[in-house]
Amino acid sequence: MRRLLPLIGTPGSHPGGRSAMTCRFRCGDACFHEVPNTSDNAYVGDVIAGALSRRSMMRAAAVVTVATATGAAVVGTGAQKASATETASATEAAYMSERGARGLRFTPIAPNTTDAVTVPDGYSQNVVIRWGEPILRGAPAFDPENQTAEAQAGQFGYNNDFLALLPLPGEHGRQVLVANHEYTDEILMFRGYDAENPTRQQVEVAWAAHGLSAVVVQNDHRTGKLTAVPRHPLNRRVTATTEFRLTGPAAGSDLLKTSADPTGRKVLGTLNNCSGGTTPWGTTLHGEENFNQYFANSSRATDKRYGIGTGATERKWERFDKRFDVAQEPNEVHRFGYVVEFDPYDPTSTPRKHTALGRFKHEAATVRLTEDGRPVVYTGDDERFDYFYKFVSSKRMRKGSSRAVREHNLSLLDEGTLYVAKLTGDSPATDIDGTGKLPSDGEFDGSGEWIPLATANADGAVSHVDGMTADEVFVFTRLAGDKVGATKMDRPEDIQPSPATGKVYVVLTNNSNRGKTGYAPADEANPRNANKHGHILELTERRGRAESTTFAWSLFLVAGDPADPATYFAGFPKDKVSPISCPDNVAFDPYGNLWISTDGNQLGSHDGLFGVATKGERRGELKQFLTVPTGAETCGPLVQDRRVVVAVQHPGEIDGASVEKPASVWPDGPGKIVRPAVVAVWRADGCDVGI
Repeated sequence: MRRLLPLIGTPGSHPGGRSAMTCRFRCGDACFHEVPNTSDNAYVGDVIAGALSRRSMMRAAAVVTVATATGAAVVGTGAQKASATETASATEAAYMSERGARGLRFTPIAPNTTDAVTVPDGYSQNVVIRWGEPILRGAPAFDPENQTAEAQAGQFGYNNDFLALLPLPGEHGRQVLVANHEYTDEILMFRGYDAENPTRQQVEVAWAAHGLSAVVVQNDHRTGKLTAVPRHPLNRRVTATTEFRLTGPAAGSDLLKTSADPTGRKVLGTLNNCSGGTTPWGTTLHGEENFNQYFANSSRATDKRYGIGTGATERKWERFDKRFDVAQEPNEVHRFGYVVEFDPYDPTSTPRKHTALGRFKHEAATVRLTEDGRPVVYTGDDERFDYFYKFVSSKRMRKGSSRAVREHNLSLLDEGTLYVAKLTGDSPATDIDGTGKLPSDGEFDGSGEWIPLATANADGAVSHVDGMTADEVFVFTRLAGDKVGATKMDRPEDIQPSPATGKVYVVLTNNSNRGKTGYAPADEANPRNANKHGHILELTERRGRAESTTFAWSLFLVAGDPADPATYFAGFPKDKVSPISCPDNVAFDPYGNLWISTDGNQLGSHDGLFGVATKGERRGELKQFLTVPTGAETCGPLVQDRRVVVAVQHPGEIDGASVEKPASVWPDGPGKIVRPAVVAVWRADGCDVGI
């Protein structure tokens, strides 16, 4: 096992702009492990056979027309650069005379490195809830010098990531906030922490700080301010030791049985919950992402494909519970890496892990319904050169709130077909030179298909992958994707269908290995070598039907400094957008704009939140709404009529930082421990955001 890097250097020295500390505690140094996917599946560029004349010539010409004279050149078939120059002044005047797309009418903030949450002029903010604040009855006040596992289990967890705000009928002005707690950073949690010799108390506090929190929040009717309501009956903590049900086709499989659970249907805890989604039937979904880092002493090829190490783990949990030692409990690791479903309206319910959605590093799980009411779930596998997937249920959602209806809806994600994506580009391979320059047909685009992996129904499950049983497909989903020739992508993270257009947006954060010796060069879906800024793919299902097995795709946004010719903002003038790097979590506002949070900004600024128009004449207009404090990542996000809510994750997580030597004083100022927290932002005049 490769030794951990020392905590030295500057932020941004690691791939994706993360500090060494973040790489250690968040994902187990995933960017420094050998790439788990060693299959010979085609990269997109390898399967491009060359394009004939393009059906989108008119669009390419339109892209050139709106380019400004000062922006980077945009190449389009048959278009003259002079035409852009001649129309630039009129175009610029027209855009400058307007305030922006509806929902994005705010003055964008400048990139900065301020140790604070920075918001636009005319906006206010408050901290909704911090790590350690008591939310359950009997939980004590937060005391970082004397923290216990029992106390933490009644307090808001650490490193909040995905957020959901759900209605609370019958309680005026209140909603239920659900938050993921992705991982713990013990160096910033415990004074004098010895990474080689953690104590049982520290480990048990960390177990209790993982998982989920549900807490009722109160709206201020005059503003967008939110405040937590402690000790509400719906408030709940789910931790690394909470009981979960394994459901779906692999539940009860021999691959999931352990000495503690010979049934293969019950597992303790959820780990590394990253992004997620909400369902139309009122539950929340949570993706178990970098679960591999918690398990030690593996020697199997199947574990290597998931990045599970051969030696000790960073946190040393295997010293205190043998289930984290693969050598002692070989199947425990098979019980993590799923999509979790949580019912925030029933504090006595048992959360579920849905095996039908496959096992991999789920970054998210977002839902749309087919026309006949069947849920479709999109989810990405956050690894360099891995895949993105969708699940199409065979069961229809029922309306209502009776117990029978809720039980039926909780089973919707247990029966259906799991698919993986395969993409083909439309441009000649010679047009893709690794710089990000648009190909001669004017856009990075192509077609794709959803390849079925397995289908589950009430009578059992059927594999569609030669040489693998259905159980193996659902437990070793990455290997199934390898076998069917799925397309390797640049870290597929959040995936969101637009409620306004039905188009699906696939966020690809970055891939530092693109184009390196021994790795794939740039291709049409991943057009830059050493891709450090990431991009966003726009996918259109055939006939707009969520259950379709084919789709068209194009690159909506290629991130980075707008002055860089490699960047692209859906054809919008590049001197009128904010610089953006490393897109991660996304959400839609009520007007159909896509809001993008970033993780690992490579442009010298702190991470932040951006809004971008996805339709209309201002499509591609991108504006920065906020930045987060030193060392932090922007997560969440939620955009409602009157407020924006973000999770500020791992503030102060800078190489060399500790409790004794904090790199940030957010949110409570000097002399206080740095605490991840949830922040609400609203217009100071009480009006709607961006209007």
